[in-house]
Amino acid sequence: MPDLVTDNQFTVATFNLFNYLEPPNAYYEFQRIYSAEQWQKKQNWLIDYLQAYQPDIIGFQEVFSVESLKNLVASQGYRYFAVVDEAEVIEEFIYRSPVVAIASRLPIVEVVAVKPDLALAQAIGLSSTFSFSRKVLRATIDVPHLGNCDCYVVHFKSKRSILEHDENRNHSPEKNIIESLKAQVAGGWGASIQRGSEAALLMVEMITRRETSNNPMILLGDFNNNLADGVLNHLLTNALPFVSSIDRDTYLEKYCLNDAWDLFQAILSNETNNSNDENEISQEKINGRSPSHYYGATSAVLDYILLSSEFDASNQASLYQVSNYHTYDRHLINPIFARDGESTDHAIVMVTLTLRA
Repeated sequence: MPDLVTDNQFTVATFNLFNYLEPPNAYYEFQRIYSAEQWQKKQNWLIDYLQAYQPDIIGFQEVFSVESLKNLVASQGYRYFAVVDEAEVIEEFIYRSPVVAIASRLPIVEVVAVKPDLALAQAIGLSSTFSFSRKVLRATIDVPHLGNCDCYVVHFKSKRSILEHDENRNHSPEKNIIESLKAQVAGGWGASIQRGSEAALLMVEMITRRETSNNPMILLGDFNNNLADGVLNHLLTNALPFVSSIDRDTYLEKYCLNDAWDLFQAILSNETNNSNDENEISQEKINGRSPSHYYGATSAVLDYILLSSEFDASNQASLYQVSNYHTYDRHLINPIFARDGESTDHAIVMVTLTLRA
């Protein structure tokens, strides 16, 4: 397949693969093994998406079988692929702790696992052995007109409680319910502490890296949380109330991240204001932001792409702008078993970044 990257535009996607593990291995429990037919169906579903939408840079989550994924994306024209960790084998063929990965049509020039500042972690009350629940990958990619761009791929801690209560037969039904409730309350908050701490300590490392490299930044992945929630909203911090406005306005913008959706909405609003034709209003503007995950009767945006000022059209010095934002979710809202039976439980989010005129 030829290289599809154009000189004035590229696309970035975040893609939770949902238990990507080649048989005969099992994920988490011995009976969770794809049949050969199921595995091929999952592979074909992934290939169909890549051929239809052809993102130039993809951040993957829930990768167990690294070599299988590397070979698959290579067959679709992705010359560059990287991971910084491997899944854990807890028994002979049972795996847990999947990893993140990145595939790119653009050259990857450096790959590292981001490490948290442990002195800072202790200063905010965390353990001296704090670590990300999944290693964070930073790939420096050579992007046309920008040069080196730092792409971070994350899969933050889930909302699943970090504590569990094993039912005790010696307890009354009410006592077991009480103990389960206490474990859920405390363990759920523990998961939030971990997730929020991961985001904060990663943001600190991104700021430090930006200070020394001056590289543009892209953060993408499964955040397992809505950005508007106070647990993660410091990823979009853009105010320093006790700093001189002169210094703040001069330097702060360089170190801030922006939600790609917000940048896209700003572009649409500008286009709408400059157009007298209502038919030119994008369907994305009419429909609003689509959830990227559904659980029972609830839904939420959990998958995000955040961008530095080089992709913000309101910044006069920016080179690119977000010209499209796409949430691929037909397998979630209108699934067809023959097509989507082994797909994923997340939508795939992709943005198009176009060189400004």
